[in-house]
Amino acid sequence: MHAPGKNPVFAVYYPFLAAVGVTANLMAIVILSRGRCGLSRCITRYLVSMAVSDLLVIITAVILNRISGMFFPFSLLSTTPACSIICVLIYAARDSSVWLTVAFTFDRFVAICCQKLKTKYCTEKTADLAIGTVCALSCLKNIPSYLIYEPMFIINNVPWLCNIKMTYYTSAGWAVYDWLGRISAPCVPFLLMLLLNVLTVRHILAASRGRRRLRAESKEKTQIDPELESRRKSIVLLFTISGSFILLWTTYVVNFLYARATNNYFSGTNFSDPKFILQETGNSLQLLSCCTNTFIYAVTQRKFRLELRNVLKWPLSLIEKLNK
Repeated sequence: MHAPGKNPVFAVYYPFLAAVGVTANLMAIVILSRGRCGLSRCITRYLVSMAVSDLLVIITAVILNRISGMFFPFSLLSTTPACSIICVLIYAARDSSVWLTVAFTFDRFVAICCQKLKTKYCTEKTADLAIGTVCALSCLKNIPSYLIYEPMFIINNVPWLCNIKMTYYTSAGWAVYDWLGRISAPCVPFLLMLLLNVLTVRHILAASRGRRRLRAESKEKTQIDPELESRRKSIVLLFTISGSFILLWTTYVVNFLYARATNNYFSGTNFSDPKFILQETGNSLQLLSCCTNTFIYAVTQRKFRLELRNVLKWPLSLIEKLNK
């Protein structure tokens, strides 16, 4: 992650993304934490943790890294120690966000496709354990990243900006670390999301055909099947969240695979270079994925919309009471 070149598009896009991302995720955290959206506590645990990690990505990657780099290039945040810490926080928050989405997808896969395992796995205790493990491993994995940076230049004994050390490119240990890091996020999560969704769809189609056949035999064609209706509602949230993740991360993954396969990276200052455009498009869409879940909840969950309306009305109600 890095601050993009000074470009009017980015100068508008990233402040807008920060404003929307912070507001949307705070709203999601507040509303979901109240537990009035008709979702199970297990699902709520995952959704709240995903909103928190997405909020941290917006704060670290968008506000502290990109906006700061574009508008305040020589602030305290641009010193090498601060820059190195911010990079570690960005990677840790991003990995947590990605793997919490995978954990949620796996939880819903078990709930839909593995009825025998559902009662044991889809619990608050398991959710808390999965969330804690993901967050802890994401932090531990990225701590070594602090050591790969050195000052780009030194002014009055103050180190400024972050430049990757040459040993990072020549050391076998760092090469292994880099590859493991790249594979663990986003390649493996991306493939897991695709696989889990394909298996879930296949199971749903097979189960739906079976139920329709049974209902046809019992001549209950005119009645609404409550089981199918319940299953439909339970998978809408899963598919919209995981589908949005896959869609918005595709450009980033394609760019990563292309750069790795051809060893063709953008390293210049020509911001009209197609490689730069592809790279920044992938980064921009990947960061956008940290803002979409709240809107997904609002579209797919009726009770979430009602709670959102109540939260938005609260300041107006407070003003009315104060005026009285």
